[in-house]
Amino acid sequence: MASVLVVEDDANVRTALIRELSARSHVVRSVGTAMDALREVTQSPPDVVILDLGLPDLDGAEVLKMLRGVSDVPVIIATARDDEPEIVRLLNAGADDYLIKPFSAEHLSARLAAVLRRSARSGPAAEISVGGLHIDLDRREARLDGESLELTRREFDLLAYLAARPGRVVARRELLAEVWRQAYGDDQTIDVHLSWLRRKLGETAAKPRYLHTVRGVGVRLAEPGPRA
Repeated sequence: MASVLVVEDDANVRTALIRELSARSHVVRSVGTAMDALREVTQSPPDVVILDLGLPDLDGAEVLKMLRGVSDVPVIIATARDDEPEIVRLLNAGADDYLIKPFSAEHLSARLAAVLRRSARSGPAAEISVGGLHIDLDRREARLDGESLELTRREFDLLAYLAARPGRVVARRELLAEVWRQAYGDDQTIDVHLSWLRRKLGETAAKPRYLHTVRGVGVRLAEPGPRA
């Protein structure tokens, strides 16, 4: 059983998808616009999104790009567009699979199961290590150079999220969506928690070791280089 968000503006198609997925014990939510889809994903993330491309407010390709800016949720494109270059472009842009309408309920169910299996295998490791930083996700414990870090719940979640993506610049809106579970918020909240984390990691914004701010973009956690 999975939580599935159906993004489809055709009421008949949407009803059919909900019926078939529900019959297979999935928990299904549905929306008919791009903005509603983004709101659902950021406020109550599903296990997988089934995304139509022909939405009334934004093209599905733009929706996919926006979804990838705020979430790693698996996305299955479901559309009548049968164009190989377009399929390749969308898969390269972050879609996990592609279904061309019309398709059978059995075909959809098989593709959905395959995407969920891949997602489960690629989930976060129980432990994360970056340089001298070690994070145990199950125990919710963090150590730096062998010393335990006393972190608040939010500090731990923020550090773990960044450490799971070493070297990648994580946008502030992604942090708000994935760590704070908010579609919108004040950047100052993130800055305050980053300041507290830096203090506990023994660094400052002016002399970072692990946490690097990329002005106007976001934050990157990276293994520190050798000390001078």
